[in-house]
Amino acid sequence: MEVGTYTPVRVGAQVLAEEAIAEELQYHPAAQLDEAWQAAATSLVVKTLLEQRAAQLGIEAASEEERTALLLERELQVPDPTEAQCLHYFQSNRQRFQTPVLLAVSHILLPAAPDDVQQRDQQRILATQLLRQLQADADSFTALAQQYSACPSSGQGGSLGQLSKGQTVEEFERQVWRLPVGLAEQPVETRFGFHLVRVDQRVEGEPLEYEHVATRIRQYLHEQVTRRALSQYLQVLGAEIGVEGIAFNAAGSPLVQ
Repeated sequence: MEVGTYTPVRVGAQVLAEEAIAEELQYHPAAQLDEAWQAAATSLVVKTLLEQRAAQLGIEAASEEERTALLLERELQVPDPTEAQCLHYFQSNRQRFQTPVLLAVSHILLPAAPDDVQQRDQQRILATQLLRQLQADADSFTALAQQYSACPSSGQGGSLGQLSKGQTVEEFERQVWRLPVGLAEQPVETRFGFHLVRVDQRVEGEPLEYEHVATRIRQYLHEQVTRRALSQYLQVLGAEIGVEGIAFNAAGSPLVQ
């Protein structure tokens, strides 16, 4: 915030110190300083609202977290989702409940530092040459992996084994999971260099039965309802106690995320 632009933030009769908001900024990174300031101020407003409400009710505890838990246990009544609600969610979101897609992948990594332009150009040329060799002789993959690959998988002929999503870096995964079975037509480029990739097998996910995911669905729905109830509770609390100096939106609080 620019010097002289600070508008005091007040919760009830309590004014939040500008220094406290500035210190809170480190926990709320954002593209714009104003966004970070709003998030930091909102977080402190929520904390102060809960402190004041706990004091009104005479709730005391050894820590802030424990006091907040006791307060919300008393003030926030969230019903458990019914079996019908869980089943309806399952039937409406069948695509979410299946075993993961699995890929058996082999690759040859030609390493190149992300900021070394000359090395990346050289490895790009080598990747193109090796790809032509593989297209002419698919059986040479193992030998080329052992000779050229900088990945420890070179000892297994380049095999990474069976992978599910999340097991490799995002930039590699994003490209490889769209490939058909067989040798990729182009090298895959990542920050690590160039990968010659062969998808050896693709196993599609299988639908899961309701009884296998019912507990997960019940927990998810309960969390969703709790977030909405907490957001509404904080908004009402803010209106009752009074918040000035910011546009208070409880949904922006980390407590509700």
